[in-house]
Amino acid sequence: MNLEVCIGKLRLKNPVMTASGTFGYGEEYAEFIDLNRLGAVVVKGLSLMPKEGNPTPRIVETPSGMLNSIGLQNIGIERFIKEKMPFLRQFNTAVVVNFFGDSIEEYSAAAGRLSCVEGVHGLEMNISCPNKQAGWSIFGTDPKVTFDVVSAVRKQTDLTLIVKLSPNVTDIALLARAAEDAGADALSVINTITGMAIDIHTRRPRLANVRGGLSGPAIRPVAVRMVYEVKQAVKIPIIGLGGIMNSDDAMEFIIAGASAVAVGTASFVNPLAAIEILDGMIRYMKMHEVEDIGSLTGTLNVS
Repeated sequence: MNLEVCIGKLRLKNPVMTASGTFGYGEEYAEFIDLNRLGAVVVKGLSLMPKEGNPTPRIVETPSGMLNSIGLQNIGIERFIKEKMPFLRQFNTAVVVNFFGDSIEEYSAAAGRLSCVEGVHGLEMNISCPNKQAGWSIFGTDPKVTFDVVSAVRKQTDLTLIVKLSPNVTDIALLARAAEDAGADALSVINTITGMAIDIHTRRPRLANVRGGLSGPAIRPVAVRMVYEVKQAVKIPIIGLGGIMNSDDAMEFIIAGASAVAVGTASFVNPLAAIEILDGMIRYMKMHEVEDIGSLTGTLNVS
């Protein structure tokens, strides 16, 4: 069986990746699983300078999922390069660095700095961030702004550039096409869905920041639908994510149009989730006598 998939210039040994923000910088999970078995480790989102994140409480469990309002807390690019990359270089697994900014200039600078780091194989842009140059509107909700920021980053890097799309839009296909036209090599579909929870006894929000990002099984049907819609709109590869808990979930995304999948919230519940999902996908291929995982991408029969 051939499990290899290509995401831009990246050739992954298998289609199972970790989702940014749920796997730390890789080292946190190394005592539980063999990182060499993963297709790629996608690290926690990084900014040019360290970021403290939002006040607590900032995680709330919900039925079939969780809300988080971490606020993109991270150690900053320079500390990541110095403190985390030496560990990650030990493994024969692709390293994809998720990054963000609050201006086009910050995105560009971050991409340029990360592109010259040994052992970084790809970049994932989080465009679900406020744009201080446009009244703090979200980059990934406007096709023109999406095109502009991706175009600027494309000029700064030759690495595989993945754009992580926000689901909090009317038509995700429009944003997908904008990112593709601007030079993205692949798309991650989807990021978290904005939600909130209220303590009815105190009548206060359960998150200090009031709103947060909903992840977990509750959003999977929405994510699968959006992967299917994006697949109809673009030619570049799609990484599917959103509530994948087992290999059946992962195969839904592949059949809907994803070339690879990213495991996120499941790792909080079960640190072995990503490897168990990979093993389950292999069993699926054996059961259905599939020789190449790529042959299943986008094979949904709607007739």
